[in-house]
Amino acid sequence: MNTPFFPVILAGGKGERFWPLSRVLRPKQFLSLDGSSRSLLQATADRLLQIADGWQNLWVITSSQLAQGVVEQLPLLPSENLLVESQGRDTAAAVAWASLSIKKRYGEEAIIGFFPADHWIADLEAFAATLSAATQLAASSEAIVTLGIKPTFPSTGYGYIEEGEKIGSFDELPFFHVNRFTEKPDRETAEKFLATKRFSWNSGMFIFRAGVVLKELHTHAPEIIQPLEQQGEEDVYPQLPKKSIDYALMEKTSIAYVLPVEFGWDDLGDWNAIERLLKKEENPNVELATHVGLDTQGAVIYATDPEDVIVTIGLEDVVIVRDRNVTLIVKKDRTQEIKQILKTLQSDSRFTELL
Repeated sequence: MNTPFFPVILAGGKGERFWPLSRVLRPKQFLSLDGSSRSLLQATADRLLQIADGWQNLWVITSSQLAQGVVEQLPLLPSENLLVESQGRDTAAAVAWASLSIKKRYGEEAIIGFFPADHWIADLEAFAATLSAATQLAASSEAIVTLGIKPTFPSTGYGYIEEGEKIGSFDELPFFHVNRFTEKPDRETAEKFLATKRFSWNSGMFIFRAGVVLKELHTHAPEIIQPLEQQGEEDVYPQLPKKSIDYALMEKTSIAYVLPVEFGWDDLGDWNAIERLLKKEENPNVELATHVGLDTQGAVIYATDPEDVIVTIGLEDVVIVRDRNVTLIVKKDRTQEIKQILKTLQSDSRFTELL
């Protein structure tokens, strides 16, 4: 990649649907969930480093609660490349602040990419080729490029991007003007989307020149970018509107382009993602624990302590997680409701240490 590229890792999320393994000071991005020795954050940094040409070009934005954990996990990250939010204000504020910071240091032509810290990607070579093509479009055009994941099933948990007119190709990868973004659809709508072959999953990964995105933020989200420019992050960040970059900018801009990609991707949204990653045909369950089972199938079983033994009888399609002093047992089709249980725990002082 000839053009200097500055990837920014968005590492401020909570990952609540991976509770009890994911907790306030040990969120999902600090965990290894694929059986490797690298956390999701470390794996994200690993695959971006070669593309970024070293640590000096890699940036991370995170919360004040998690900053020390980021430093521990990425000790070679330059301290000036770590942006610490005084209060989480969602991705629009994070993108605006990081883009403004990189522009001040490297100028308006700097090409920036934003990448969530908790994604899993299988084909690193295809991922690098995709980013090379995306940066070529961003460098040559007034463009905000988003990576769209070619859907493999009618998911109701992802947002969708509809492809419009094809505008050309870079490195034989086609780019399309974005017709529209659609929030998480119902099953029937998702099936219709797949049938058209014009829709991609919204990956939440974006590439653009600093000057281009800042100009678009001035047009579509002045309430976010103007206070940051005029007063600085320290004075205004907690007062900024809490909006996603999709809602604040991507759904409004006329220069959004999508590159549909296939490199093996999962956003690891909840415990069911572990089954998608690690399920083997010869085993009826996914076992990341010492498990003794009788008539148990379709289960995801996880324990942090190798001395813990989980015994099951007659269970089907459940998730069982044992972490320290908490055991979670939930049907696989109800893992999204873990966030509701956390609200219950938060309201009771007896359970503060479990969060």
